[in-house]
Amino acid sequence: MSEKKYTSGQAAKVLGISKDTLRRLEIARKLKPIRLKKNNYRCYSESELENYSENLNPARVVKKWIEDQEGYEPLSSSYCSFSSLFLLRLSRLEQVLAQVNNLTGDSSLITAIAGEIGNNSFDHNLGNWPDIPGIFFAFDIKRRNIVLADRGRGVLATLRTIKPTLKDDKEALHTAFTEIISGRSPESRGNGLKFVRDVVANSKLISLFFKSGNAELSIGKFKKDLKISESKRAFRGCLAVIKF
Repeated sequence: MSEKKYTSGQAAKVLGISKDTLRRLEIARKLKPIRLKKNNYRCYSESELENYSENLNPARVVKKWIEDQEGYEPLSSSYCSFSSLFLLRLSRLEQVLAQVNNLTGDSSLITAIAGEIGNNSFDHNLGNWPDIPGIFFAFDIKRRNIVLADRGRGVLATLRTIKPTLKDDKEALHTAFTEIISGRSPESRGNGLKFVRDVVANSKLISLFFKSGNAELSIGKFKKDLKISESKRAFRGCLAVIKF
């Protein structure tokens, strides 16, 4: 089976950079394109892009992906199309975090909140993905951040199926992180993001940025209060950046 290849435009997208920057990287020999035999067009192999992406901050790469109007699949190393693949990579994250100095017991908590956020994306969009199914999931141990994102329905659209009185994205985020809402009484469901909030608020190392629609939320270390504000740019779906 031949390796997946990307045009210049596609390569720039999956790396989260402009086509001009891509060209400069090629001139500087940091990326090596290949030529297609049938038309001599330049393209890039997935392995070449994967190798270069190891130097990139996933928090910057994901921004282009989640804001793109049409949608495209991220590079394989940061794309989980199914929940089973996500759980496999989550296990890998736990192993990596266990080797990081000064994390002690926080490594399991960081893995747990990443798991809650990722599972939330799959649970609430199952069978309802608007375009690209699955999630973006990547971590950068040197920069100490973990990035999860989806192009799903978003928090507001999801919660309105249970609580139709929600007026906007800000109220939806507040509800998601503070209330337990169940669509199947008498089950006590919907506690995942409340668990995330409690873990972050009681940790001296972990902080969280979460965005959905045109609202963004920040939870700082040892701070139980939610800081929710309106963002300048809106997108469908959810984005979470965990820092530690």
